[in-house]
Amino acid sequence: MKKIALFTIMATFLSCKEKIQETETVIEPVKTETMKKVLFVLTSHDKLGNTGEKTGFWIEEFAAPYYELIDQGIEVTIASPLGGQPPIDPKSSEPSSATDDTKRFDGDSALQEKLANTVKLANIDQADYDAVFYPGGHGPLWDLVSDKNSISLIESFYTNNKPIAFVCHAPAVLKDVKVNGEYLVKGKKVTGFTNDEEAAVGLTKVVPFLLEDALKANGAIYSKGENWAPYAVEDGLLITGQNPASSKLVAQKLLVQLKK
Repeated sequence: MKKIALFTIMATFLSCKEKIQETETVIEPVKTETMKKVLFVLTSHDKLGNTGEKTGFWIEEFAAPYYELIDQGIEVTIASPLGGQPPIDPKSSEPSSATDDTKRFDGDSALQEKLANTVKLANIDQADYDAVFYPGGHGPLWDLVSDKNSISLIESFYTNNKPIAFVCHAPAVLKDVKVNGEYLVKGKKVTGFTNDEEAAVGLTKVVPFLLEDALKANGAIYSKGENWAPYAVEDGLLITGQNPASSKLVAQKLLVQLKK
């Protein structure tokens, strides 16, 4: 009888244990990947020299990289020297300059609102971002080139081992950027809007300086592809693109670095 009772108790215990195990919820640790953050810096300058015409940033050079990045889950913050709405080069919104990305931009009310409220560059902290991207247009040749906040920001990103990317006229903002007393572009492979392309748009004598010449003067190893064709150069953390058609290519190279 004692053996039977003991067997009954053990059987009951094992049965209960199995039921408990069946109802237990195993909580697996949740693996979360921090979203990468990229800062876009746009010009606040809208006057094309003394021509009486308007300039600003070039839509394709902003929209193509912006969508390339956000479509891959990258968070983008937009800043400018003055904050608020940065000027758009009117020629970049003409039908002849339209691309799939600019058309998407035209219908993107959320991005239009975001663009109208850019953050003041002076309020930006490099530590909050994983990389910085500068779209071009002629505007940067007048304001961002000599903007102290921009210069120190680029230096800070670079010395903190974070990618810095520029397209078309934007590499001009590297003109006065130095690291350890030397021009950042010295000995670096770079590209940017060519002298031939500037001549083709009839602005050689309007711009304050020619980008190609300025980069070479600072010791850069400048190269270029065909006029108006996609061409981008990567040298360590520094990524540069030649013209508007190179915008997406620069963003793709930046994405690769962000995923390392």
